[in-house]
Amino acid sequence: MSGEGIIGLWTTASLPQTSSLLEEPKNLKAKSSTGPWVQVSRLGMPLVNEVVIGLPDKNRFNASQPKDDAQFIDYVTKPTLPVLLNALFGVQAPTVTGRPDLVAAFLTGLKGVNANGSVGEMVRLNMNIQPTAQAAQKNLGVAAGDAAGFPNGRRPGDDVVDAELRVAMGLLCHLGLNLCTPEQAVSGQLPYTDGVLQTAEPFKASFPYLNTPLAGSPN
Repeated sequence: MSGEGIIGLWTTASLPQTSSLLEEPKNLKAKSSTGPWVQVSRLGMPLVNEVVIGLPDKNRFNASQPKDDAQFIDYVTKPTLPVLLNALFGVQAPTVTGRPDLVAAFLTGLKGVNANGSVGEMVRLNMNIQPTAQAAQKNLGVAAGDAAGFPNGRRPGDDVVDAELRVAMGLLCHLGLNLCTPEQAVSGQLPYTDGVLQTAEPFKASFPYLNTPLAGSPN
């Protein structure tokens, strides 16, 4: 069966439709909420709402579900981030029409890695791919040849900001995935970075992965 063993996940947050501040707060309660719950936020793939979705549709995206993502397709096939990077740094934006590389990364999953036949923005994980040992993990995940990493799921040590910058500029065109050609992304292999290094080294090797926070100063 196509997509067997591949799951897709996303989360939402909702608030009561109506909230009002109490004139006389009691027992730490400062407001009154009524009405049905309304979805106000959605989170799946990192930075999609922040970087991919345009300002006019950010609230609409937050109120939507992956099954309705066709309404946002232009933001994926005609992304603004490469244009912005071109204006700032003079790098050349990918020329591939329709950006099939970004459609795969954000909406369908990568064929042979985490595509499961569905279409919509979510975190997809192929549970048939064995995890990479912590010491051998590559922080750019699939883009660096580590099929157990982002965007095949998301590990604590995956540098998703650097990975998405490079994918937006066409890195997948250089990986032989038959999505586009290197000639269509001549600036796709440049080491775009936000300057904040993220690796697996600071994290634990087993659940819950996150380290115990440092204790605060005593009073």
